[in-house]
This record gives sequence, C-alpha cells and structure tokens, in this order.
Amino acid sequence: MHTVQSRTACIPGPRRTVADGATSVFTVTTATSRDVDAEFLALPLSLLADAALSTARVAGAEHADLRVHRLVTQSIRLRDGRVESITNATDLGFAVRVIVDGTWGFASHAALTPDTAAEVATRAVTVAKTLRALNRERVELAAEPAYDTTWVSDYAVDPFDVPTADKVALLQDYSGRLSAADGVDHVTGSVLQVKEQTFYADTAGSRITQQRVRLHPQFEAVTVDPAAGAFETMRTLAPPAGRGWEYVTGADETWDWGGELAQIPAWLAEKVKAPSAIAGPTDLVIDPTNLWLTIHESIGHATEYDRAIGYESAYAGTSFATPDQLGTLKYGTPIMHVTGDRTVEHGLATVGYDDEGVAGQQWDLVRDGILVGYQLDRVFAPRLGLSRSNGCSYADSPHHVPIQRMANVSLQPDPVRDTSTEELISRVDDGIYIVGDRSWSIDMQRYNFQFTGQRFFRIRNGRLDGQLRDVAYQATTTDFWGAMEAVGGASTWQLGGAFNCGKAQPGQVAAVSHGCPSILVRGINILNTRTEAGQ
Repeated sequence: MHTVQSRTACIPGPRRTVADGATSVFTVTTATSRDVDAEFLALPLSLLADAALSTARVAGAEHADLRVHRLVTQSIRLRDGRVESITNATDLGFAVRVIVDGTWGFASHAALTPDTAAEVATRAVTVAKTLRALNRERVELAAEPAYDTTWVSDYAVDPFDVPTADKVALLQDYSGRLSAADGVDHVTGSVLQVKEQTFYADTAGSRITQQRVRLHPQFEAVTVDPAAGAFETMRTLAPPAGRGWEYVTGADETWDWGGELAQIPAWLAEKVKAPSAIAGPTDLVIDPTNLWLTIHESIGHATEYDRAIGYESAYAGTSFATPDQLGTLKYGTPIMHVTGDRTVEHGLATVGYDDEGVAGQQWDLVRDGILVGYQLDRVFAPRLGLSRSNGCSYADSPHHVPIQRMANVSLQPDPVRDTSTEELISRVDDGIYIVGDRSWSIDMQRYNFQFTGQRFFRIRNGRLDGQLRDVAYQATTTDFWGAMEAVGGASTWQLGGAFNCGKAQPGQVAAVSHGCPSILVRGINILNTRTEAGQ
C-alpha cells in the first residue's frame, strides 16, 4: 500500500523543516506507483490556502483550515444484460473552518479563486463570532504535527481510465454467465466507482494532497415461481474495496468471479427447495461475508465517541458503551480483539490523513474482551483525556462540515493458530453456517439486533448438510460477543464493508471496511423469518 507510514507508527519517518517561526512541518517523501491526477494538481490549491488562511488569521481566528474536495463517481447498472443506467457526477468545491474564541465557524463555495477563498474565510469567521454567544463548551483541538506530503491509495488500474464501453462489455459478460443457467429468470449487474481527491492546509503549516479510489461490483440472480407468486435471489459476495478496475476483472487473484458466478445458480436452486429453519438457541459458525455487518452495527457505531457521550443522538445515535465503562465493560469473551484502523490495505476508510490533518493509525477498541478505546477526532480526544486524535474526521462533500466518522473497525484473527472455517464447523454437532449479508435491524443504542444472510447451511455432526431458509439471528451485543467460543485464523480473515454508512444531520455518507475471521458462537437465538412475518 502506498502509505507514508507503517501500520503501527503514529507519525511517519520524516525530514523536519521549519516554517512560520517555530512551527515544525514534517516533509514526507513517498514512493508510490501512481500520482495524483494532473487535473486536480492544476487547481490553484496553494493560492486558495494562502488567501483563506491569511484572511482568517487577520480576522482573529486562532485556528483555520482549508479543504479542497473533488469527488468523481460513475455508476453503471444492467438488468438482464441491458444497460439500465449510466450515471457520471463530479462534485468540486472548497471549505474553510475556523476557530474564533473557542467557537467553530464554517463556510464553503464552488468557485476556486483566491478572492472567493478570502471571502469564504471572512464568512466563516463571521459565523463563529455569531455563534459564540450560543457556545457552552470551548473548542480545544488535540495537537498534531504539521505535514507536507502526498498520499495515494493502492490500486493498479484507475477505473476512470477504462472506456465505459469496455466496462459495460465486462458486466454483460458476467451477467450472461448467470442468465444462461437453468432456473435463473433475471440478472442485475452493477458497479459503483469513486475517485476522491482532497487538499488540506491549516494554519499550523500542513499541506496534504490525497487521492483514493474505491469501487463496488455486484451481480444478483433471481428465480421466479409464477404459480406461487414468489421469488428468491442470490448475489455475489465480493465486497466493495479500495482497489481499481483490476478488482472487477479478477486480475492478480483479487476475486474469483468465474468461480463464484458458476456456483450461484446451483446455490440458488438449492435455496429454493431448502427446508425452513427451526427457531430457538443454535450454535453458529459465521463467515466473514456476514460478520462484517454485525461488527459495523454492534461495535463500529457503538465505539464512536460522539455517540457514546450523546453528542450524536438524532440520526440513530447514542451507544450503550458509555465512557464511564471504559476499561471495565465486558464486550465479549477474552479472545475478542477489535481494532480501529485507518491504514489497512485496500480498506474503504483507509487514508493517509484525515480531514483534520491527522496521520492514519491503528489502535485498540476492544482488547481481551474489554472496551478500551473509541474512535475520535481532534475535538473529542481532549474530552477523553487523550493528547492526540486517532484520525477519525471526514466530510463527504466540500459543502459539509467534517465530523467524527468510522475507521475500518476489525475483529482480529486467532494470533496463535490458523484455525480454518472447516475446523470451526467440525466443532458443531447441530447448528448453522451463515454466509453473506442481507437485511439487518438494531436499536439506537447499538444493543438489541437482528441479522439475516445470503446462504444458510445446516451443520450436522461437524459437517455441512444442505441449505436452510428463513433464518435470522437475534441477540444483544454483549450476549452475542460473550458467546464467541473461537475465532478463525489469518487465512479466514477478510475485509467486508459498505459505501453507504449514514450519519449526521444534514446526512453524510461514508465508505468503511471491516475485517474479520470466521467465528463460532454458541446458543444464539434463531428466528424463523417466515413465521415472524406471519406467513
């Protein structure tokens, strides 16, 4: 991965220079296989920064930062091999944040000129001064070194360099493989591609340019029973990833599209005829393709510090994992080790630096089954008594305020043995193996939840014994993780994730990955979804 630091280092190994008197600036030289697009670098980035930051200083700001943000997206969607939609969009603009007398001010604009930057900075200062009378808690930022650097995410082929016609042809090829199979009545195929570019500068001396690429390919087969008025679906399990077009082609063993597409029709046919699940306490082996979403909802959101203190409560906010329980809350069994990570290779939330100029890091959230940490930005770190943010600030648009957002939150594999999924299954006499995600539900405190999946296999005497239908598992967060008997080894560990994690008002969307191994949990309550629906 083309980072400017190792996964465990808090600060890169830099060459230190001095600018603006006593301000220390870390100049980092990176060796990357890709460069930031010339089109973005041609924007007047430094001129905007100079105009905005100098104006903010003169107007009385004790801190100011500027963020130029360019988001390029393309979405291609096919139904039954025909193009249903192709959508291209570009969002470009800049924002200025200031702190005046301990109060935030924010303003943004789409016109990238130095004069506009100065005007926006003045407006941000005016906003801060206006809001000062309403501010009940002075804003204090955790310290962070200044950086002068460029960071580019790890991808081989820029999807925006691939002709759209070639992309459509590949999606049609994959869709055709499913459509040709007996029992498949309809097929949808899609790929969402994003290139995100940012330039960050602040009054401490940072100048950070970044570019990252991510995409999500997906195919779904549908079988219809006209007589019964029913249908069933089965989709691919390839997660969204911080990769390039090589991921969609399957180059360098990034994903075995041919193998998965060949198996889906048979899985779908078996699922249609599978018996319905029996409700009650059941031992489960859960595949990473399903477990990532449980981690996202029950750990990822629960350990966001703004939720934990009640600051974020309107948009499905708050958390049962409150700070008074830090260091004592038994989240799960002693084998549970969960990290927050902004550096994992190909992670959707992986960055070199966050939207407050904080270098990417990895840290513990749950260790030995105990809650030991939170996800933080530069404002919330001091409130928890910490001297440094762990780099969890992000805004999804130049016209949105950066807020505390989720890192790549991951369950670590067995550090001693490379326990296989098959070995976990062999420990179960009567249970269910769950693969792939589907629907979910969880309360605002991230405590009571219910999850379903794509495929469910009955386990008898340590072996898989055909599929089941109508399965959902239900628990409280601590009961579920407290029932985890074993975790798989490194060979079972896989990144899952989503493009559409929502938060805040006005709403913002962020992409985030979650790595995990397969796990074995005992005695989890299974619901029969057909019975629960009154059918």
